Amino acid sequence: MAALCGRIRACRVCVETPLGAPLPHEPRPVFQVSETARVLIAGQAPGTKVHASGRPFTDPSGERLRVWLTMPPELFYDAQAVAIVPMGLCFPGQDAKGADLPPRKECAPTWRAELLAALADVRLVLAVGQYAHGWHVPKALRGRTLTETVRNWRDVVAATDPPVVPLPHPSWRNNAWLKKNPWFAEELLPDARAALARALG
Repeated sequence: MAALCGRIRACRVCVETPLGAPLPHEPRPVFQVSETARVLIAGQAPGTKVHASGRPFTDPSGERLRVWLTMPPELFYDAQAVAIVPMGLCFPGQDAKGADLPPRKECAPTWRAELLAALADVRLVLAVGQYAHGWHVPKALRGRTLTETVRNWRDVVAATDPPVVPLPHPSWRNNAWLKKNPWFAEELLPDARAALARALG
C-alpha cells in the first residue's frame, strides 16, 4: 500500500499525457487509505479548499457529509477505519463561471481498480455523487437521474458486495434537492448510519 500511494502521489498523467487540456496547475492527489479500512467513501474530486489543505472533505461539503453520517472528525479522518478515495484524486480546476470541473477522465482508469483492490477489508461503500455512482453502482440499477439512483438505494445495497449506498453530493448546491426529497433524510440516512455502524463494528 505504501508503494502504491507513493506512485499515486507522484502521478502526473493529467499533465504529461492528458485526455484533452492538461490540468492547469500542479497535481496534488488527495486521498486517505489504509489496508485495514472497513468503509470506503467514494467522492467526486477535491475542491479548492481541499486542494489547499491536502486533506479530504475539509470544506462545507465535508461538514455536511459528517452530519449526515453522524461521524465525528476523529473517526472520519481515522485512515485505519475509513478510506476516502474520490473519482478524481486532484482538483480539476474551475469553469468560466467558477464551478468545479468534473473529475479528470485519466484518473479513475489509471488508479482506481488497483487502489480499490488494495482495500481488501472494506465492508461498506458510500458512493457520493453521480460520478461515484457511475463506477460503484451496477449499471442496471442506475437511474436516468441521480434522484432515481439514490431513491433505489435499497436495491443497490442488496445487489452489491460490499454493499454500496448511493448518496447525493453534500454540496450547498443541492439544498433544493434535499428539500424536494425528504425521504433522503427520513429513510435513507438512518439506513446508511446503521450500515456504517455495522461495517465499523
